[in-house]
Amino acid sequence: MSDEDANLAEIERQIAAATEDLRELIGQADAYTGTMGGDAVSQLIEDRVARLELLIRRREQLLAFQDIREN
Repeated sequence: MSDEDANLAEIERQIAAATEDLRELIGQADAYTGTMGGDAVSQLIEDRVARLELLIRRREQLLAFQDIREN
């Protein structure tokens, strides 16, 4: 496995983990709201979404770089 493939695999793993984390957080938002307050829950969700967007951009950049190298 090349370094690029390994990097892509790691990014894919992180995207899957971030997606699952976000899904669980949204699913538990009602329970958290009672103890943390709506603003805290909203901030947690925003932070997780930002992390997921960053990972997706990294994946897109790596895929574009791989495409350039193959052509």
